[in-house]
Amino acid sequence: MASSSASTSTSQFSRWNYKVFLSFRGEDTRKTFTGHLFATLENRGIFTFQDDKRLEHGASISDELLKAIEQSQVALVVFSKNYATSRWCLDELVKIMECKDQCGQTVIPVFYDVDPSHVRKQTESFAEAFDKHETSYKDDDEGMQKVQRWRNALTAAANLKGYDVRDGIDADNIQQIVDQISKLCNSATLSSLRDIVGIDTHLEKLKSLLKVGTNDVRIILGIWGMGGLGKTIIARAIFDTLSHQFEAACFLADIKENEKRHQLHSLQNTLLSELLRRKDDYIFLRCDNGKRMILDRLCSKKVLIVLDDIDHKDHLEYLAGDIGWFGNGSRVIVTTRDNYLIGKNDVIYTVTGLADREAMQLFSQHAFRKEDPDECFKELSLEVVNYAKGLPLALKVWGSLLHNLGLTEWKSAIEHMKINSNSEIVEKLKVSYDGLEPIQQEMFLDIACFLRGEEKNYFMYVLESCHSGVEYGLRVLINKSLVSIFENEIQMHDFIQDMGKYIVNFKKDPGDRSRLWLAEEVEEVMSNNAGTMAVEAIWVYSNSSLHFSNETMKNMKRLRILCIKSWDDGSNFSYHGSIEYLPNNLRWFALDDYPCESLPSTFDPKMLVHLDLKRSSMHYLWMETKRFTIPWDVAANSFN
Repeated sequence: MASSSASTSTSQFSRWNYKVFLSFRGEDTRKTFTGHLFATLENRGIFTFQDDKRLEHGASISDELLKAIEQSQVALVVFSKNYATSRWCLDELVKIMECKDQCGQTVIPVFYDVDPSHVRKQTESFAEAFDKHETSYKDDDEGMQKVQRWRNALTAAANLKGYDVRDGIDADNIQQIVDQISKLCNSATLSSLRDIVGIDTHLEKLKSLLKVGTNDVRIILGIWGMGGLGKTIIARAIFDTLSHQFEAACFLADIKENEKRHQLHSLQNTLLSELLRRKDDYIFLRCDNGKRMILDRLCSKKVLIVLDDIDHKDHLEYLAGDIGWFGNGSRVIVTTRDNYLIGKNDVIYTVTGLADREAMQLFSQHAFRKEDPDECFKELSLEVVNYAKGLPLALKVWGSLLHNLGLTEWKSAIEHMKINSNSEIVEKLKVSYDGLEPIQQEMFLDIACFLRGEEKNYFMYVLESCHSGVEYGLRVLINKSLVSIFENEIQMHDFIQDMGKYIVNFKKDPGDRSRLWLAEEVEEVMSNNAGTMAVEAIWVYSNSSLHFSNETMKNMKRLRILCIKSWDDGSNFSYHGSIEYLPNNLRWFALDDYPCESLPSTFDPKMLVHLDLKRSSMHYLWMETKRFTIPWDVAANSFN
């Protein structure tokens, strides 16, 4: 994702991990109203938390659920006749109302089959529920205080503006609710844009180029410039500003990276699902079919599409290659570093570095958490800003690096920047890496080399299998602007990732590098028996065959991750050579199409945390008895 030049208030806004938290009485509405509401929210691309493992009969609300409430921008509370019988629901509601007061969360009550006054005054079915609660707590002062908090929360929630859906058609009521939430989320995003340095200038120019309000034309616009200039945040800003003016809109983020993982037909499916507002598998394997499907389904729709970070002509050709695929008034925006990918007849918006005043403002936001530098740091700040040459990424990273450091440390850090960098930004950014503790450096390199774009639970699982203090280390990386959590995925700017890979690739020979992620380099190491003790991780996606060398594996005794996966197109992976040796240091072992009937007899997996042998030929873990315990998750994943 391209560098954002957002201020601290924008960072605060991005703390929401979920757009919506759904609170409801499962037995009353899970299979009816709430189930349909959740599906509609998801189909509109509104990331919603719904607890699928609720234990509402007296069970205490979990820490995970409390955290989900805190991290949700909107709480949607579906009141039903039996809502108040659940202590779980009532505890949930108390937490929701606390977050409304303390965190600015929006709370929307929905009265499904109950009169709002019954909720507000706790009468009828709510009175019956509270009679039982008060009876069970009659000799417990603390319990009676809890009951009063429940009453207060119900009264406060029922006094909020919401939806009485007892009358009317569920589908219509749900559509109205989802439309409001979509507008709320969009408004919150737009308010955060005001604090992005220089964004007003970009938006004004883009609106002019896009001829906003002219419905008889269809335009493809390319946002072009080098990495680190903020192309993605500019595209996101114009998308959030204009999307409500279109019948449907879709922002396909980080296409270059996603296409490597999921292939183009998968991105075509995502595009159609977003624009048609219904999740489905429209296209199978053949991208040409996808082109025809996009034309057939969208030719009469006025749509806004953003294709972020394209680096190959196929990205535009197969996703929005002809503006005639879409209805009048449609707009397609692409971000790219490669000018040649934008058609001759298309519009180009060239992004340049920030002007001096804006550059100082952005740097100060990250270095001092305010608009201007402290007086004693002005001269040094000017030196850094001049050195960054208006590049938002460098200003943001260096500002975060220098935050809270003293004058002497500033001078030392600035000298370090100059001495240890060349004309390429990846070398300049290495300063932030050098300031990390060794364990944080290892985590950063794992993310840069093979975990970028992974969902949070997954990448945390991988990191925790190999490193200690992962939660703290991740916070350090986020604070130093090296990584971010965006839509529950681990992300980093392209140049930040390039810097990480540059560090690993500083060793000329692949067999001397700590991490390998390219299939051809793994093949080279295996074929030439070039592996060494330096190799810690092999993480490869490929569809070709791979030579497997036991002698090479014996040389890589510190190998903690061995992950060789085929692309998601159903094709099988083949190996040349037998697999008779695995390092005992392995923590994470995932091998598609594992060709052997068992693991090597010499393998002593006391360090192993994760074992995934999809489509394997394995019949037994070992041919003989092993006297140690295998973790449950290892055994459970062995034969996936």
